[in-house]
Amino acid sequence: NFSQTIDLGRTGNFIPVVLNKTDLATLIYTSGTSGNPKGVMLSHGNLLHQVNTCGTVIPAKPGDRVLSILPSWHSYERSCEYYLLSQGCTQTYTNIRYFKQDLKDVRPEYLVAVPRLLESVYEGIQKQFREQPANKQKLVDTLLAASKKYIEARRIVQGLSLECLKPSLSQKLNARLQMSILAPVHAIADKIVYAKIREATGSKIKNIIIGGGSLAKHLDLFFEIVGVDVLLGYGLTETAPITNVRRPWQNLRLSSGKPLPGTEIKIVDVETRQPVSIGSKGLVLIRGPQVMQGYYRDPEATAKAIDPEGWFNSGDLGMLTANKDLTITGRAKDTIVLSNGENIEPTPIEDACLRSQYISQIVLVGQDQKSLGAIVVPNFEALQQWATSQNLPLDFTTTPTVDANILAASQVLSLFREELNREVKNRPGYRVDDKIVAIKLIAEPFTIENGLLTQTLKIRRPVVMERYHGMIDEMFAR
Repeated sequence: NFSQTIDLGRTGNFIPVVLNKTDLATLIYTSGTSGNPKGVMLSHGNLLHQVNTCGTVIPAKPGDRVLSILPSWHSYERSCEYYLLSQGCTQTYTNIRYFKQDLKDVRPEYLVAVPRLLESVYEGIQKQFREQPANKQKLVDTLLAASKKYIEARRIVQGLSLECLKPSLSQKLNARLQMSILAPVHAIADKIVYAKIREATGSKIKNIIIGGGSLAKHLDLFFEIVGVDVLLGYGLTETAPITNVRRPWQNLRLSSGKPLPGTEIKIVDVETRQPVSIGSKGLVLIRGPQVMQGYYRDPEATAKAIDPEGWFNSGDLGMLTANKDLTITGRAKDTIVLSNGENIEPTPIEDACLRSQYISQIVLVGQDQKSLGAIVVPNFEALQQWATSQNLPLDFTTTPTVDANILAASQVLSLFREELNREVKNRPGYRVDDKIVAIKLIAEPFTIENGLLTQTLKIRRPVVMERYHGMIDEMFAR
């Protein structure tokens, strides 16, 4: 219990009101990425759990500076704020327009953000690389390639490679040898390239705290290479929202980290709801002090979400390591089922495709079709540079009103087909059914304003499918 003093209006009298942890603290309506928004009932106890346990991940100190770009009403932003402010940190709010300048001016120790922001930062850095003379571009590419091998070897040595969690003695020895060979190259690259990137972030960042969506593999690797520590977390509005976070001292990249204290994670078969073995994929269930009281005035939806034993159905697919690190592999409701019965999780494939400099946004489609298709928003600046280098009389500078005929030009479609095929095939675990066959390029980006992005910059798949259903039908009618 804790007390709160309230003023009884004009009388000037104050009386203490005793609140319980079980009392309702706030209603937060879900963003509505699918279906109708529902009011999530979070108690004081739900929120206090976040304040009391986040310190096990980030030991913030009084005076530490925090830069936030998310709306303050968002559950992820709120819980981070409550904890960081409780520790005496200084909070600064920014937006997309002023973000880069505020990074330099504020020089934060912590940055609270979503994956899309890191994509934007990455794209900006890549743009600067592409603007360099050819010899400098070649040097940077060579250094990045060497650093990539160094980091991957270091992960194995440290036991932090999700793709090699139990390395053999020979694998460890080989990794140590590769580290020793590449360490001087990585150190040189850090001094002449990566240090400048860190300087652009204010050079003080201890951790970038990421939530609200999956983080693409190439982004996770890139920021590790340049020496910016990214802590990816997991959770939902219904869980106040943080359930899992990677620890600075146990930063298992590509995972969402271990549960917060008092939190249980269980992976079960989607159909039978029976627990699956360690390392096997299934539906993610959550139980803990941060799980909501229910949906406001919707007992039916609440009963579907939380079973009698208190397990909340996240709707996400994932798997656990033997050390209880959680990896999210997709959304149960986002799964694309092809006509041959193969189940495709779109998010990992989309993340791989975003490695291409020519792709700004992408949504996979293909439910009940023979193969996958993709709706792609190009990176028009990179596309214009390509057209110029190929001596093609194509103009991509009038976005978002680029002529549809230009986007449908055979040379342009061939470029995107090559890019998509390469990135998808290079993805670990590639299967023939992952190949993207049908492609449609569109000029208008997915934004909050046109209703195709949520406030946390996640693509609203059902809305995209509805908006472009005619185009999708046409893609597969050929």
